[in-house]
Amino acid sequence: MAHAKTSYVCLPCRASYKQPYPGPGHYDRSCPRCAEPLIHVGSAFAAPRQRDNAAWRVLSLLLHSGVRFHKSCCGGPGYRPRTLSEARARMAYARTNGEPFAKALVRYELP
Repeated sequence: MAHAKTSYVCLPCRASYKQPYPGPGHYDRSCPRCAEPLIHVGSAFAAPRQRDNAAWRVLSLLLHSGVRFHKSCCGGPGYRPRTLSEARARMAYARTNGEPFAKALVRYELP
């Protein structure tokens, strides 16, 4: 039986790689193109097209805020903003209410 794989992303190269889950040694992985460290994003990740600048900016914002794409018990990872305007609205809400960015970015709706 094959081992399950998860996604890793290199933001400078705008590349996504499927690799086996980290084992007991939990070693860091590096990008085969630029040798920068890869970011573990989770198994429910779907990479945007390489030319889609706005989508990669939103993805970078999510990853730097600590949001990942792991499957939950009931299916997918839940809501993630897809456009810069959605992400900006949630970050403005977080600033005014003192909520952490990671929590505000994964809200389905703003109150």
